[in-house]
Amino acid sequence: MTDATLDQQCIDTLRFLSVDMVQNANSGHPGLPLGAAPMAYVLWTKHMKYHPADPHWVDRDRFVLSAGHGSALLYSLLHVTGYDLSLDDLKHFRQWGSKAPGHPEYGHTPGVEITTGPLGQGLANAVGMAIGEAHLAARYNRDGHRVIDHRTWAIVSDGDLMEGVASEAASLAGHLKLGKLICLYDDNYVTLAAGTDITFSEDRARRFEAYGWQTIKVDDGNDLAAIDAAVEAARADTARPSLILVRTHIGYGSPEQDSFKAHGSPLGVEDVKKTKQKLGWPVEPDFLLPKPALDHFHEALERGARAQREWNGRLDGYANAFPELAQELQGRLRGELPPGWDADIPVFPADARGIATRVASGQVMNAIAPKLPALFGGSADLDSSTHTNLKGLGDFNPAATAEQDTQGSDGGGWSYAGRNLHFGVREHAMGAIANGLAVHGGFLPYGSTFLIFSDYMRPAIRLAALMGVHVVHVFTHDSIALGEDGPTHQPIEQLASLRAIPNLTVIRPADANETAVAWKVAVESTAHPVLLALTRQNLPTLDRGRYASAEGLRRGAYVLSDPADGKPALILIASGSEVALILAAAEQLQGRGIAVRCVSMPSWELFDAQSPGYRDQVLPPAVTARLAVELGVAQGWRRYTGEQGDMLGIDRFGASAPAGVLLREYGFTVDNVVRRARALLGS
Repeated sequence: MTDATLDQQCIDTLRFLSVDMVQNANSGHPGLPLGAAPMAYVLWTKHMKYHPADPHWVDRDRFVLSAGHGSALLYSLLHVTGYDLSLDDLKHFRQWGSKAPGHPEYGHTPGVEITTGPLGQGLANAVGMAIGEAHLAARYNRDGHRVIDHRTWAIVSDGDLMEGVASEAASLAGHLKLGKLICLYDDNYVTLAAGTDITFSEDRARRFEAYGWQTIKVDDGNDLAAIDAAVEAARADTARPSLILVRTHIGYGSPEQDSFKAHGSPLGVEDVKKTKQKLGWPVEPDFLLPKPALDHFHEALERGARAQREWNGRLDGYANAFPELAQELQGRLRGELPPGWDADIPVFPADARGIATRVASGQVMNAIAPKLPALFGGSADLDSSTHTNLKGLGDFNPAATAEQDTQGSDGGGWSYAGRNLHFGVREHAMGAIANGLAVHGGFLPYGSTFLIFSDYMRPAIRLAALMGVHVVHVFTHDSIALGEDGPTHQPIEQLASLRAIPNLTVIRPADANETAVAWKVAVESTAHPVLLALTRQNLPTLDRGRYASAEGLRRGAYVLSDPADGKPALILIASGSEVALILAAAEQLQGRGIAVRCVSMPSWELFDAQSPGYRDQVLPPAVTARLAVELGVAQGWRRYTGEQGDMLGIDRFGASAPAGVLLREYGFTVDNVVRRARALLGS
């Protein structure tokens, strides 16, 4: 068999494994695998560094199928190259319990680097992975010792490039000169509903050139030599990310070639037969795996083992030469917390004036950052407002020339070793890039903006929760108390909507010390993302000699204060800035002889995870007079107040006025809390 014949057999193996998967499931997307199989074949057999027997090898190349609807192609690649994905899994594509779900899922299928599906996410995730490689390489590599040296690859589609998140991420990637990021664009002129001529006529190459990318065109998606040469040229340009525009044909070889009809529906039994006949593939049996093709694909196992052995040797040499750096790197890659990482977290003294929880958060971050090198991130152009700058730790940016100012925003200089990542006004990309950093390994990524703009990044937050990855979202300006900016900037429904996301822990601390504990929880919560909702305005720092310890935050809700006999007639519950309000109201109520318990409830998720006994201890079922107070919609609070309780919230939009005026006009005053509480008691 000639090399060309073997190449073609391998490509058609990928094509028809994918087609058979889709047809067998009677569900899926056959168009992309038929058109994009040649570029995937060239990439996976000639250029990518990976070891199927060890999908988590640290220095592997990362591959992202941003066009996640084409998952059948990825599963075909994983199976034939030797990953732990069986032929039986392929035969159960899109079925209950299969390791081959409809779109790629991180942690579910060996070899899948990240969950993709919503278009554009994967490209932005890939930018995050490339940032991760660049930072670790700059931080740990030394002359003669390159222990971090890999690339990030992605296959992207028209739909990916249309999405705004991809534009945000591509713009940042070009600015950052991420030369180890290479995207192959399945340029087939077709989307789900029609040809691209009705929606997408811009010059994509020139657009990416304007972003600062190298662009390379391949006129024929079946020309393996041209694809190979394009990839080589992309690898050679280390100063720019690359977009390879490969002119393909969706549904190649099928009766529906070049039609949107090939995008998202099985071809049908007759058209599968016609496609196989046209491309010279046996009609029977389904799921055919020719031995020459399989043997060729399986060379990836030895190739990967050899590359990993060589890397292990380099790592040993590095550890001998730089034992402390090696220990730090390996601890980061294992996700370990360094001993004493939290030793310098401040304890804030009682202070009636207090500080904003965003300010307290910044102090805590800067206390832990020197001992927690994995902490890495930034804001969407809001460092001065979110207080998330890591002081003295440099800005992640291409190293400046001698003629340029090398001082970063914090005076720590510019280089890929810097730990402050300036996302620019790109909230959605920020969330997706943080996800890419998290799955890359070696990072505890964080991003920050105002709580209202969580709406711009909700898909990425949701995907972080779906994957169960460790990302911290720092959201400030968490209520109408931000004041004069008005309703466009005042979050009302955001807390409720974010609490609705499974596997996301939302924490809204009541003062500086709760904020410190919230950060401890955020760092320690490795199996899911954590979201901190913080204030713009100052909050009293509670006297913990008088009130319960802020460590109670770890349990989601805890009793701050109680009647002397521990038998409340009324329970006041609040989160965040409203905790000080209920404490003040409780003093008046107690002065009127009403036995009041005050409960701080910074996190529903943490509280719901506690035992029923603890939950009943905090909120005794026998005490039905309960008032919850929060600067947001009432939705969801009934589960804690009960049917006989009440909730003081905001179920309309905010307004532009000073914060104190808004709080008064919306009823967040001591007098109104007292009135609502007494109404529950019939007094």
